[in-house]
Amino acid sequence: MVKKIGLCLPTPKGAPKNRSMLRPIKKYTISELRSLKGKRRLTHLHVKSPEEAAAAEEAGIDLLSCSFDSSESQARLPLLVQAAPTRFISTATPHGLASSEEAIRIGFKAMELGASSVYCSASPLIVEAMAREGLPVVGHLGMVPRHATWTGYRAIGKTLEEALRLWREMKALENAGAYAAEIELVPHQLAAHLCSQTSLLLMSLGSGDGCDTQFLFSDDVLGDYDERIPRHAKAYRNFRAEFDRLQQERISAFREFAQDVREGNFPEDGNLVSMDDETLQAFIESIGTAS
Repeated sequence: MVKKIGLCLPTPKGAPKNRSMLRPIKKYTISELRSLKGKRRLTHLHVKSPEEAAAAEEAGIDLLSCSFDSSESQARLPLLVQAAPTRFISTATPHGLASSEEAIRIGFKAMELGASSVYCSASPLIVEAMAREGLPVVGHLGMVPRHATWTGYRAIGKTLEEALRLWREMKALENAGAYAAEIELVPHQLAAHLCSQTSLLLMSLGSGDGCDTQFLFSDDVLGDYDERIPRHAKAYRNFRAEFDRLQQERISAFREFAQDVREGNFPEDGNLVSMDDETLQAFIESIGTAS
């Protein structure tokens, strides 16, 4: 039976109708995801809006991820769940969690709002505390952008020392009770071997095609920024050019409106509401009498 939540939310543009339930039947459970390990590579997107979530659902993307590290992103989560009600959605907790207690509190808040699991890039100690409370946790291996002050923005694991460290970190997450780990910017041969040596689901972000999921950000897939696309990503559209075109269209439309007003071309007769002359004259006479 589907559990209804007493929360009324607007249907996001682009999302199918009749989606008032925040806990519909999901396409996957973690048990089902684990059963697919080594059998099929799953598609995986990080989305940032209900429109993108609805598009991912319609396109048949297997797994979704989203941010859950600010008040804005936390308020957005129910809208993403509503837009993609059958998708498995993992939420990313803030980097720099102060304690296990904070991580557990944020994790349960995400689950109550409809998340399927919780991503956490903190230490295995915090991951273990979350997992001990029954939270399904995704850990992190490889390059962590927020920790790039230690390594720079580069692939991790090209040396024997780093490869061995990745092995130890993977086993630590496994022992801590994580069910999966995002593996970011790791040499594809190493990532594939690590994936074959663990019960964790490894989610490849720039780590080749030998892992359990192929993970990209919607911004990369849509070409939704001005910077050079990362080497590990692929843009399938050029949304930035389209947004720039739409902005120029906005400017042109506003200029035309302003010019029409200045030249007396707006409003036209078709934009006006009229009253009959007799009623207008009666009104004028009435206020004249009243004064």
